[in-house]
Amino acid sequence: MIKERKTWGARVLIGVVMIYMGILIIAPLVGLVTGVFERGLQPVFLTLTLPLLHQSLSLSLQIALVVVVVQTIFGTLIAWVLVRQDFRFKTVLNGFIDIPFAISGVVVGYMLLLLFGRQGLLFPLVDWLNFRVAFAVPGMFLATLFVCLPFMVREMIPVFENLDRQQEKAAATLGANTWLRFWRVIFPQMKTALIYGITLTFARAMGEFGSVLVIGGGIRGRTETATVFIFRSLDERRFVDAYVAALILGFLSVLIVLVADGIKKAREKKES
Repeated sequence: MIKERKTWGARVLIGVVMIYMGILIIAPLVGLVTGVFERGLQPVFLTLTLPLLHQSLSLSLQIALVVVVVQTIFGTLIAWVLVRQDFRFKTVLNGFIDIPFAISGVVVGYMLLLLFGRQGLLFPLVDWLNFRVAFAVPGMFLATLFVCLPFMVREMIPVFENLDRQQEKAAATLGANTWLRFWRVIFPQMKTALIYGITLTFARAMGEFGSVLVIGGGIRGRTETATVFIFRSLDERRFVDAYVAALILGFLSVLIVLVADGIKKAREKKES
């Protein structure tokens, strides 16, 4: 009797989860695909040839790639320092890592405007250097860098916490220097987490909207990312343009996740 209750309970639980995921993920995707092809293929092909769409996707991709490189390096360093080093205010620094999760992207963009706008605290410095941050790509890069900070750090911290220190000590005993120990002992154990951190960072950077709109200004052809292009298209009732751009972003995100999962499964299979 108890076994039968567990079976029905599990079925109900699975059903609830499937319905919830269907409402949140499957239904919007179906609606998006339906919206893209609602008026046939010709409007879709016309949208795909728009120079503004190409520029916005290119800008989003450039920002995302640079952010991924920077976060891969510094996010890994931050995680390493938090795990391996003891210092004052370590707990405070660890708490600061999660601030981007709690702050709206619009607020992030506004904070950068307060720093680098014409009345900003750091405007005299950037003006003296003849370097634009507000309403320019560098400001959008800083905003995206801020919102993507936690992903790499939070992926790498558990890996560094669970590293086999005995292997490192054994390598040191055999004469391996710090650099050699990192590449031969530490790096192989962190590759999977690194890939997932890169995946999450890239997807988040490609999808950022609020902060880049505020600090970049959404200047058409200059600071208009793919997400801003979607917003402007919806505002101007160019729905097919918005649907196509959104579908491209969604496809890129899904593709990246599938590639990361494939690499993870291949690595697990090889290790087993």
